[in-house]
Order: sequence, then C-alpha cells, then structure tokens
Amino acid sequence: MEINTVNLKDKFDLFSEHWNPKIVGELNGQLVKLAKLKGEFVLHQHEHEDEMFLVIEGKLLMELVDKTLEIKAGEFVIIPKGSMHKPIAIGEVKVLLFEPKSTLNTGDTENQFTVKKLDKI
Repeated sequence: MEINTVNLKDKFDLFSEHWNPKIVGELNGQLVKLAKLKGEFVLHQHEHEDEMFLVIEGKLLMELVDKTLEIKAGEFVIIPKGSMHKPIAIGEVKVLLFEPKSTLNTGDTENQFTVKKLDKI
C-alpha cells in the first residue's frame, strides 16, 4: 500500500453534491469521509456505530433529543451509538467524518438521502 498525504481542499474540490460522503481514507476498520452538507438532514440513529463530525468549514447544528449543539470550523462532536441526531447545515458546511465501515449515512432510516455505495476519491 502506498503512503501519501491527503489535502482536504483538493479532495473537497473534486465534488459538489451535498449529503453524499466520499471515502478519503481507511484505518483499523474505520473510514475517513468528507462530505458537503447543506440544509437539514433526517433525524436518525446508528444502533451499532459511533460517529465523529469534524467541521472543516462553516457551521453545523446538531439536533439531539434534549439540546442542539453548534459546531464551528475547527470543532468536532462525537455522536454515541444509539443517539438520535439530526445534522443541520447553516449554508454549505464541509465536514470530515470518522466512522466504522458498516455505518450507513442515514442510520436506521432509509430515504432520499441514503447512500449505500460510497465513492472513494
């Protein structure tokens, strides 16, 4: 396996669609993904997987059962498995996601946002 650096800006420049994560790395059964978000997502949970959202650019609101978190560029949040959550992007938001390979982006909910086969860039 060849070892290379990953430039986040270059990778983000390769796609424009929203809510369609792209794989940019893999380690220990975990995927590193980049996504552009815009508007509201769907309320969902992941029964078996934790997720990490690192905001690279923009502001992300994360609606939880009991509160809403504001995550700004340079900040991240870890959503524990089984936690209901709904991401809401204020404008366009660029995020790095770190989660197990088995994680479906919409968790226990399948709808127009569900992406079952992710592209690797």
